[in-house]
Amino acid sequence: MTTLNKLKKHLKKGRVYRRNELAEWSKSVDRHLDELLKEGVLEKLSQGLYYVPQASVFGKVPPDEDVLVRSFLKDDRFLLVSPNFYNSLGVGTTQLYNKKVVYNHKRHGTFKLGNRDFEFQLKHHFPSKMTEEFLLVDLANNLDNLAEDRDKVLNKLLTKAAQMPSQKLKHVVMEYGSAKTKKMLKPLMTNTTALANA
Repeated sequence: MTTLNKLKKHLKKGRVYRRNELAEWSKSVDRHLDELLKEGVLEKLSQGLYYVPQASVFGKVPPDEDVLVRSFLKDDRFLLVSPNFYNSLGVGTTQLYNKKVVYNHKRHGTFKLGNRDFEFQLKHHFPSKMTEEFLLVDLANNLDNLAEDRDKVLNKLLTKAAQMPSQKLKHVVMEYGSAKTKKMLKPLMTNTTALANA
């Protein structure tokens, strides 16, 4: 069996690999990468990042965003967010944005991975998974950046916030809200002492 075929045996469809991972299975990794790219076994996503495409009846399936970002960051600690998620809150946002934001601890800036752009934002604090409360607070944090009628969205956002469990919301506001968001949502908290001192 050739070294190239041995390398192929390690590759799993749908997986994203870094060049240094592939170098473990090949002494001529750059030559083998060129061959695998020409054969269509691998696709290049960005510098040093490759994908083994899966096929469907519609053609090649792009890599799962979580897998892609995890491989790029070499870290599990991130949260994928999109302004499109705000539409699920029912507070009047309807715009569709071609934007994916990645809250993380390592990278900052916009990076093209495959044919998708990701805006990486360094943040000290973010939850491990999305919740409705966090999404509402994130919307409040980013209200001025949206192409929506700010006052209409704000009024509906405040109504929605008032319907949420106050202790749960207060915790999320304290943990992840900007100073402006804390001030905005403070009147809605049943126990505002902590927010007043924030």
